Amino acid sequence: MSHPHPELDTPPPLAEGALRVVALGGLGEVGRNMAVLEFAGRLLVVDCGVLFPEDHQPGVDLILPDFDYIRDRLGDIEAIVLTHGHEDHIGAVPYLLRLREDIPLVGSQLTLAFVEAKLKEHRITPVTRPVREGQVERFGQFECEFVAVNHSIPDALAVAVTTPAGTVLHTGDFKMDQLPLDGRITDLRAFARLGEKGVDLFMVDSTNAEVPGFVAPERGIGPVLDSVFADSAKRIIVASFASHVHRVQQVLDAAAAHGRRVALVGRSMVRNMAIAADLGYLKVPDGVLVDLKAVGDLPDDEVVLMCTGSQGEPMAALSRMANNDHKVSVGAGDTVILASSLIPGNENAVYRVINGLTRLGARVVHSGNAKVHVSGHASAGELLYCYNILRPRNVMPVHGEVRHLVANAALAVQTGVPADRVVLAEDGVVVDLVDGRASVVGAVPCGYVYVDGSSVGGITEAELKDRRILGDEGFVSIFAVVSSADGKVLAGPQIHARGFAEQDEVFEDILPEVTRALEEAVAQGATDTHQLQQVIRRVVGRWVSSRLRRRPMIIPVVVEA
Repeated sequence: MSHPHPELDTPPPLAEGALRVVALGGLGEVGRNMAVLEFAGRLLVVDCGVLFPEDHQPGVDLILPDFDYIRDRLGDIEAIVLTHGHEDHIGAVPYLLRLREDIPLVGSQLTLAFVEAKLKEHRITPVTRPVREGQVERFGQFECEFVAVNHSIPDALAVAVTTPAGTVLHTGDFKMDQLPLDGRITDLRAFARLGEKGVDLFMVDSTNAEVPGFVAPERGIGPVLDSVFADSAKRIIVASFASHVHRVQQVLDAAAAHGRRVALVGRSMVRNMAIAADLGYLKVPDGVLVDLKAVGDLPDDEVVLMCTGSQGEPMAALSRMANNDHKVSVGAGDTVILASSLIPGNENAVYRVINGLTRLGARVVHSGNAKVHVSGHASAGELLYCYNILRPRNVMPVHGEVRHLVANAALAVQTGVPADRVVLAEDGVVVDLVDGRASVVGAVPCGYVYVDGSSVGGITEAELKDRRILGDEGFVSIFAVVSSADGKVLAGPQIHARGFAEQDEVFEDILPEVTRALEEAVAQGATDTHQLQQVIRRVVGRWVSSRLRRRPMIIPVVVEA
């Protein structure tokens, strides 16, 4: 198995007749999925998603793929193929279309409807090409065949991209539920047919590669929800992803069976379910859906609230309920169901929400204590089936953290794929398919691009480090006025501290030392205010470190008079 080297060189120009694959996100992380395929100077983008920030990225709203690799080649892009409508696959589309608005968006009916609603908020009218399973479309040099796959959102598609260099099969996110709620299974017959023709590079979802066996069917959740509804005497609050149409369908059905009404909470939940219902993907039982404003007039035992926030997102409805910061207040006897699995990195945030809800007196039902969620990603058993059906010539695990990619690579080798034809790559690593063999040929810069309010890419790692210091260590500002004539301190030093348990008076001990250090520096010829500020920073920094065991951000201000 070829591993990405930390010091990979810039890749050579693409050889004539070769196909290049560069993942700009999704390899080494769960989210931000985006792959760029290149043949004969033309590009095809598969997915364009976001990654959600973790605790060590304070103030960040979203993390985008790094578009720098294609920024100067936007005119070469034939299309953006979207495998399904989850945020980690479509969330960055508006930011790419800001660079070139007329790039065609290709995807299934529901996927494009979700994207168009998102783009409307960005005031972008896209060029769309709806496709469905079994359809074959040509985009320049790329012939794309779309294959039905089962996932935790309807209308997901895999895409087989054929060029003169060979065929790449990209699964998107998928699993092999044999009893799906919508009856739409992963089309293994199409996989087998593609395998017979020859799949030169299999780019396959790795998220659940470490999990043995098979994912349980979605149908198994219905009876569990039914029993939770039967045992609940007061209000029921269900948290799920805003795009999980199947889960919302099960909640609507359970509510109808138990004489309850359902109100959707959260802008994205309301928007997506309206789209799903309009297109026929969500079947709403008569009289079950009510407006949130009408909930107050209903008895508690007739209310179900369907909201966002199952991953502990701080601004989502459920987190705000747990903090008593939402118009819906959770109380004793209420039941809260977290109908999703934990995305790696979100554990602490989710447990914080569970503890907050429990403190308010609610009963919290989650995947740790009841079967209220099944994954949308193929487990090891399903992946083995795919490898045996397809018999791919080369494999490139995608979509997952490094441990998931490595586990998926091992499965491929177990089924007989030669180890030297399994390519382990991370974001930015360049893989070329030449004469039927895939190999790493270099790497391109591929960092995180942070969205912070209206700023895109303006936040750097250094600024995030500053934010972490402010949050963890506190802030100290020191102000002094120094005479330009003789270097005497005319006013101050004044110290103000934030984020310290100690009062500002504690810092009075250091003031004489600051004054002495300033006067000594001036006596030795220091006249520049920047030099004097550095003197203050060193003196205060040493004192705070030894006395208070802290390393705060120190902002000295020196004014000459």
